[in-house]
Amino acid sequence: MTSKSRITIVNVLVILIFLLLVLTLGCGWGKQQTSGSGAKLMVVASVYPVYEFARQVGGEHVAVTMLVPAGVEPHSWEPTAKDLTTLRKAKLFLYHGAGLEPWVDKMITPQVLGGAKAVEISKNIEVMTAENGHGHAQAMDPHIWLDPVLAQKEVDNILAALCAVDPANAELYRQNADRFKAELETLHNEYTAALKTVRQRTFITNHAAFGYLARRYNLEQVAVMGLSPDAEPTPETLAQIIDFCRKKQVKYIFLEPLVNPRVANTIAKETGVKTLILDPLDGMTDEDLRQGKNYLFIMRQNLANLKLALME
Repeated sequence: MTSKSRITIVNVLVILIFLLLVLTLGCGWGKQQTSGSGAKLMVVASVYPVYEFARQVGGEHVAVTMLVPAGVEPHSWEPTAKDLTTLRKAKLFLYHGAGLEPWVDKMITPQVLGGAKAVEISKNIEVMTAENGHGHAQAMDPHIWLDPVLAQKEVDNILAALCAVDPANAELYRQNADRFKAELETLHNEYTAALKTVRQRTFITNHAAFGYLARRYNLEQVAVMGLSPDAEPTPETLAQIIDFCRKKQVKYIFLEPLVNPRVANTIAKETGVKTLILDPLDGMTDEDLRQGKNYLFIMRQNLANLKLALME
């Protein structure tokens, strides 16, 4: 055998060994990404409160994607083809329900979900009704998460959903849920103590998002608009609220980060009251996310603003 032939055979053997190593390692990488211990459970959440609660319960074992982007009001948002593709890649789709996501019906079909399991996190919780802002008809109020006590029930529903699709990590999910529910209970106690002795018990807000919170802490909300944040109040309603502000010597009216403040600002200008933020937390702003703010942080900001407004 010539020297040139020996070199050729050696080169072929080296190439074969290299390919064998690549194939072997490649199979190992693929297994780690899909089912290995380092893989995360893919979860899609419809809106911010669902996203935050799922993130708290899932911890490091879950990768949560939020459908409605930051800075977007969720009532009128519509999914894109890209969103539907994202959903098909998930193991679990968590949505709030109670009328918050009118677009969700088109997403919980077998054709869209693929292998994902859809779970409504407000199930088995009594839903309040309020005026929808369109002809004063009654509609479901979805803002359950603004009551820290009812928020714990939503956490329990998320826990059950995660345990059902990933029983191997059920105990870790339970530990995370217990920790977060303890934080929610602490928040509830803070609200109870701070609002127990306020001078006024009525507050004026841009739209009727705070019914659960008001009921829990013996308050009354007066909404400029109904449950629909883009509804325009009638001239009669506007006049009544202006008259209410004057008679009750209201000092503040509450605005929301994602809702046009034009009407509320008109009332403030007409009556001389000041404005504060009361955030319904159905969506986050880009600035909030950049600053690392979360549900507990903003709920405490809400409490501080409520106490300020109701003590004067």
